Amino acid sequence: MEASSTVIDGAFWITSAAIIGLLVLSAYFSGSETALTAASRGKLRAQAEKGSAGAEKALQITEDNETLIGSVLLGNNLVNILATSLATAMFTRLFGESGVALATLVMTLLVLIFAEVLPKTYAITNAETAAARTAPIIVLVIRVFSPVVTLVRWLVRGVLSVFGVKTDPDSQILAVREEIAGALYLGHSEGVVEKEDRDRILGALDLGERAVEEIMLHRSQIEMIDAETEPEAILRQCLKSNHTRLPVYRNDPDNIIGVVHAKDLLRAMHKLVTGPGASLEALGSFDICSVARKPYFVPETTTLDDQMRQFLRMRSHFALVVDEYGTLEGLITLEDILEEIVGEITDEFDEDEELPLELTSDNQYIVDGAMTIRDLNRATDWALPDEEANTIAGLVIHEAQIIPVVGQVFSFHGFRFEVTEVKENRITRLKIRRL
Repeated sequence: MEASSTVIDGAFWITSAAIIGLLVLSAYFSGSETALTAASRGKLRAQAEKGSAGAEKALQITEDNETLIGSVLLGNNLVNILATSLATAMFTRLFGESGVALATLVMTLLVLIFAEVLPKTYAITNAETAAARTAPIIVLVIRVFSPVVTLVRWLVRGVLSVFGVKTDPDSQILAVREEIAGALYLGHSEGVVEKEDRDRILGALDLGERAVEEIMLHRSQIEMIDAETEPEAILRQCLKSNHTRLPVYRNDPDNIIGVVHAKDLLRAMHKLVTGPGASLEALGSFDICSVARKPYFVPETTTLDDQMRQFLRMRSHFALVVDEYGTLEGLITLEDILEEIVGEITDEFDEDEELPLELTSDNQYIVDGAMTIRDLNRATDWALPDEEANTIAGLVIHEAQIIPVVGQVFSFHGFRFEVTEVKENRITRLKIRRL
């Protein structure tokens, strides 16, 4: 009894208190690391804008994750190793040589439960709150350990370079766009995010990555007005057209001299037949160019995001697309860009066209050849590549390297493509199914 009381003296209680204190520090470091890496920067930014100094500091230190994680891991390992060393010495003093094994067992349980699982579970559950609370102290930790962390960082990069691994200190593991897209796909797979909501957000994110040539109306489908046509015929054409704005050309369809808005045309003709000195004969001398507005041309490589901003800035909804040689390629409207976000927009004047995509009873899709690959992917959740072609017909021609005839079948990218209709060397209808 006397020997036992000699062993459990003041040094024992001081060592025990030191071990408990080190375990608390270890728990703090573990929880801080998890909270700061798991916290949403968007939510932290919202808290910072409301006046949270802790959230502001959390945003600052998470900009350099390498330094943050290095400093926290260094502090965590220091306190864990020191706590284990003190426990080993104390248990050896109490139980002799068997104290080493006992100290290992006890410290493993204590560190696992109280310094790892418990704080990290709390940090994941309350990531933003925990990050804001721990950030002010972690800032000091980073300042203290930054020289050592910098040295370790250069040492690690030197070792990796020996094996041919290059590291970029300024690169992010995932770009913001990929993070958002990944979260949306995960939410959709778990039933939290609706497919339509996912497609709208991804469509908005993709505007900066796509060019106007990918969604423009091709020149072969543009309805134009010949400036040399009789005024009555022009009026008749405008009344029959489903479009509000029509390009005007002279002699050659590539020679666009203006764009006529239906309201401008009707106002001018109404003035001719109802204004002072009005007569039906005056209609015959009407010049379409007098009401045509100056055409607005844009390069085919302009991104959809830039073009939408231009439309809003110029208060215009209509642009003609030209290639690098100035040749007319097509036209694009603000509605076309909005449709990339919200889907097809129709009104009471749009014709009831045949659906570009139809599912048959044998689980095959009948697809319009002019349908874009992007629209097909969005409708079916497929992943057909759109780097080499914009439309399904273009993809088939690119892969086949020929102009197919009706009945030809091709298999690529894990799908079977059957050509069912061809007009003037254009694939107008296909049947597609997954292999």
